[in-house]
Amino acid sequence: MYNEEHSWTIEAKASLFDLKLNEIWAYRDLLWLLVRRDFVSFYKQTILGPLWFFIQPLFTTIIFTFIFGNLAGISTDGLPKPLFYLAGITAWNYFADCLTKTSTVFRDNAGIFGKVYFPRLIMPLSIVVSNLVRFGVQMILFLIMMGYYYFTGANFNISWAICLFPVVVILMALLGLGTGMIISAMTTKYRDLAFLVGFGVQLLMYATTVIYPLSEALKKYPAYAWIIEYNPMTPIIETFRYGFLGEGSFSWSSLGYASGITTALLLFGIVIFNKVERNFVDTV
Repeated sequence: MYNEEHSWTIEAKASLFDLKLNEIWAYRDLLWLLVRRDFVSFYKQTILGPLWFFIQPLFTTIIFTFIFGNLAGISTDGLPKPLFYLAGITAWNYFADCLTKTSTVFRDNAGIFGKVYFPRLIMPLSIVVSNLVRFGVQMILFLIMMGYYYFTGANFNISWAICLFPVVVILMALLGLGTGMIISAMTTKYRDLAFLVGFGVQLLMYATTVIYPLSEALKKYPAYAWIIEYNPMTPIIETFRYGFLGEGSFSWSSLGYASGITTALLLFGIVIFNKVERNFVDTV
């Protein structure tokens, strides 16, 4: 039956910033279907299913604690090593998942894009939302570990910066979304970049304060610390740790810098995404 309220005229975008938000809202049911698809396809025919949400960060924390905490003896600002590493891993995983999965959105969904119309921006948005669910589950593991160390008398304190938690989550999501859309648009023409994304994300993690605090990097490697300081994920993770554990190099200027870089990358990502979606079927 014809529905005048949800009828659209499909035409070229008048502007590269034309997001067609009214269409995205009208297609919100498709957004949730895509989120559900991500879960079903990822865990179909697996034995442990969603338990992998817990297993991956837990095993990574154990490995980091053994290698970087015990063997390398890297400082954790006086925090319990597993708690310090799990905080960084939880935040980093959400950003990295958003980036890597968004970076292949054109290639992975070329069949759908070429057959039916819907606002293309829904696809990367669904990735951000589905990863947010995974992030929420891993946050539960982090809070459980916080509770364990609290009752065993560990030295950490929740600070007022925990109120910035929603801001931190939004920044991680938008930074991963913007960067991922830029890479996705580039891989439609230069497919070699797709092979570098996973490797590049791993290298970027070591330039972020996931396995060491910023204070340690500034003290031991002052010549290279600027690389870490100018990484927009560094103030985000430091704010995350400072809010939940009371330790970290938090400053409003650093968080403002991360917000500015995130906004710039998101806007550039939207522009290049809108530009490429017009003719990507011919190049993918």
